[in-house]
Amino acid sequence: MKRITLTGLCMAAALMTSHAFAADDLCAANLQKIDDADKTAGSASAQIMESSKEDIQKAQAAQASGDKKTCIALSTRVLGDIDKATNTDGKSQ
Repeated sequence: MKRITLTGLCMAAALMTSHAFAADDLCAANLQKIDDADKTAGSASAQIMESSKEDIQKAQAAQASGDKKTCIALSTRVLGDIDKATNTDGKSQ
């Protein structure tokens, strides 16, 4: 019985910590995708990058301060804007 309880507690702890790491990874991954898009920007993406500069800076500041929720929200919005500016095949609309 103790073994089952201990195993359950260990599994619960592992799941809780993996969620925290996932949030950190999503924030960093989004910012990396934005950086990659900036380096390979076509004309549509370049315009989005320029208009989203403030949100990108806010997302980076949020990441630096540990506010992962804000970082994810801002960076996801910028990625969505970049995605809207380009088709799925990478051509500008």
